Amino acid sequence: MMDAPIIDPLQGVFPEIIEEYLESGIMKCIAFNRRGTLLAAGCVDGTCIIWDFGTRGIAREFKDDDSVASITSVCWSKYGHRILVSAADKSLSLWDVVRGEKITRITLQQTPLQARLYPRSTTPSICLVCPLSSAPMIVDLETGSVTVLPVLPTEGGNGVAPPSKNKFSDGSAPFTPTSACFNKYGDLVYVGNSKGEILIVDYRSVQVRGIVLVPGNAVIKNIVFSRNGQYLLINSTDRTIRIYENLLPVKNALAGLDEATKDLNDLEGVEKLKAVGALCLTLFREFQDSVTRVHWKAPCFSGDGEWVVGGSANKGEHKIYIWDRAGHLVKILEGPKEAIVDLAWHPVNPVVVSVSLSGLVYIWAKDFTENWSAFAPDFKELEENEEYVEREDEFDLNPEIEKVKGSDVNEDEDVDIDGLENDSAFSDSDLSGDEICFLPADPIPDAPEQQDKCVGSSSKLGESNQSGSPLSEEAGQNGPANHESSPFEGEDTGTTGLKRRRKPSEKVLEQQAEKVKKPPQKTKPSGKPQN
Repeated sequence: MMDAPIIDPLQGVFPEIIEEYLESGIMKCIAFNRRGTLLAAGCVDGTCIIWDFGTRGIAREFKDDDSVASITSVCWSKYGHRILVSAADKSLSLWDVVRGEKITRITLQQTPLQARLYPRSTTPSICLVCPLSSAPMIVDLETGSVTVLPVLPTEGGNGVAPPSKNKFSDGSAPFTPTSACFNKYGDLVYVGNSKGEILIVDYRSVQVRGIVLVPGNAVIKNIVFSRNGQYLLINSTDRTIRIYENLLPVKNALAGLDEATKDLNDLEGVEKLKAVGALCLTLFREFQDSVTRVHWKAPCFSGDGEWVVGGSANKGEHKIYIWDRAGHLVKILEGPKEAIVDLAWHPVNPVVVSVSLSGLVYIWAKDFTENWSAFAPDFKELEENEEYVEREDEFDLNPEIEKVKGSDVNEDEDVDIDGLENDSAFSDSDLSGDEICFLPADPIPDAPEQQDKCVGSSSKLGESNQSGSPLSEEAGQNGPANHESSPFEGEDTGTTGLKRRRKPSEKVLEQQAEKVKKPPQKTKPSGKPQN
């Protein structure tokens, strides 16, 4: 529970302070790529910006000329080759990240609030869309076909949603599930509806395979899986974040679901769906603020699934709450006096990125302090100077008492310098060489106006050097310059019209002094000197 005592912060590594902020337009939604090296941000003017998270610079900008509406969500493909952008003008755009080209664009009948690509394909064309006022749907971006998913359990045993009497003008169901997501390997879709139910849907056969009743029966606003696929997070309108443990196998979940339902043939209808749901998910933790009863915004897991983060949905405050998976509140981060729009945890590092109402992206990181004892185990840090009395034999050279024990490492064994160890954060990775982690920077050409200004300033400089410079005016008033009085001449200083004069040698100075001392001798017309 959230009102549990705050644990020792030294027990975990999590963000503490605002390290930096990113500013480019008015950003509203963000998403990291799988490695956390690139950050995609959608803006209100329809621009999608790709930030290099290492250098904090802009690597790409995608702008659809056909759309100027605000972007509602961004999503990366598994290896970062493509990015899906949904906008408020009911459009879905798929972009090639490297080439910066638009692959396809389709328009839906409803405004997509969230769109997620199929998680297992390197170049996916299928996505899961959660519209504003319609049931979630599976959209094929190549063919444009749309498959609406069921949002309610049925009394029959086929799991197909019954026809509705009250439909929208476009024919869609009147139910408004607020969120849906794929599981880790894209076998199943987990849908949260307005009646506080989690539906486990086989989207290929468009059937509800199981149902889980959420306590309180409140509308589900967010639903997201942890990175490892073992936990499911839901955020409801009853101001509670709930964590469910996934009981199905992470890989081949659909086959595991079929195996688990073999012994439930004696049940039918909704009772069977509830029994199947109990075999799929079990409630693990609940997080809430029993004092302020705050609503939560964009809750999610950390990269390793050990932490849960959620932002306060109150206007005028930028508070981020961090819990451990056991349910203890470990940190409350307080930012500027503006609301939180979106939130994301870095896939690898203890870094949280939040988007404010003004469109700034704040980067929260760990406040690391220098620990000098890490360099020497017997090192002791002093708060103030202390007088130290040296022992008489403290620095005497002692003979080796015992021989150093030999190392157990086989020195003749070959060292593998080409292989890579599996990272726990990427346990599902096949270490594909085609994965995009960084984007090359494209040089930005100078603006023509700046070039014209440079040409104009150089021409003005040349005119001033010829006639209007203070040096030329002073030279005209004082007459020709005295070259002997200047210590520099003959060396170029790098400035037009100015030269450095060399300093005369000592021998030349002596000869000049002798000429001054000796008076000139008068001569006769015959050329002989006078007596």
